[in-house]
Amino acid sequence: MSFPASYPTFVPKKMFIQYLDDYVSHFNISPMFQRTVESAEYNEVSKRWIVKARNASSGEVEIYSAKFLLVATGETTNPYTPEVEGLNTFPGEVLHSTQYKSGKEFTNKNVLVVGSGNSGAEIALDLANHGAKTSIIFRSPAHFLSREMVYLGLTMLKYFPVSLVDFLMVMLSKLVYGDLTEYGIGRPTEGPFYMKVKYGKYPLFDVGTYKKIKSGEIQVLPAEIIKVQGNDVLFKNDKLHPFDTIIFCTGFKRSTNLWLKGDEYLLNKDGLPKPAYPKHWKGKNGLYCVGLSRRGLYGASADAQNIANDIKSIT
Repeated sequence: MSFPASYPTFVPKKMFIQYLDDYVSHFNISPMFQRTVESAEYNEVSKRWIVKARNASSGEVEIYSAKFLLVATGETTNPYTPEVEGLNTFPGEVLHSTQYKSGKEFTNKNVLVVGSGNSGAEIALDLANHGAKTSIIFRSPAHFLSREMVYLGLTMLKYFPVSLVDFLMVMLSKLVYGDLTEYGIGRPTEGPFYMKVKYGKYPLFDVGTYKKIKSGEIQVLPAEIIKVQGNDVLFKNDKLHPFDTIIFCTGFKRSTNLWLKGDEYLLNKDGLPKPAYPKHWKGKNGLYCVGLSRRGLYGASADAQNIANDIKSIT
């Protein structure tokens, strides 16, 4: 089911949630909420998948049996915070990006944002907009692209190879943002869309962070953390910086390997497909995965259609 024609190119959160509700109603789907899957294992005798899930409301374990099993747990599942020496001595607030609400409560505070992906960049921007003394760590080079560039690139990918699209995107980025090394930010040697496909790493969709970095309202710290000493953070360049709050925008880990039993073919230990794209979505014994191709909603849509067609062909 496509987005309504009235929806904008970049769909806001509330409209996307409404779309999901409409989707559920249209296809008469009955989601079972507040369940945590504890195990899913293929039974060789019955030739069916046996799934055990705990009902968070009742505490009981429910058992489901199905001929087909679709893993659709997404690329971002469990928040990940790296181990940092001395972090337990930090007297201030330590958050993961999933816990962040607004920069209002951090006005005039020294805040360190660890992680320079889109979450980190947007949180740093929000903090700066609310008057926080904001620093962000850029450990890795980053592609800065505007939303318009991303939309143009995605459109071009329908007609041109990734290498050509990446070349044009990098040229546009250089024209708009110039040399970012003067702010402590390098540019990757590989193209933005190639990196998304190969590593699952998105380019940085700039919605105002660059201007704040350029103006000095966001300070870039290109060195990684060595340890925390009370309020002070020691970096690899031997410099100490004091902070009141540390926000980790360090991504997620997938937990599929903890509950999916007996699959040696489809998913690796990180919960991502072993088979290469575009054959990544189909496993053995009726096992499939959707939305794990590192291609966003477009990839999830393609996976869903492929899986539906495959199941239809064998039933």
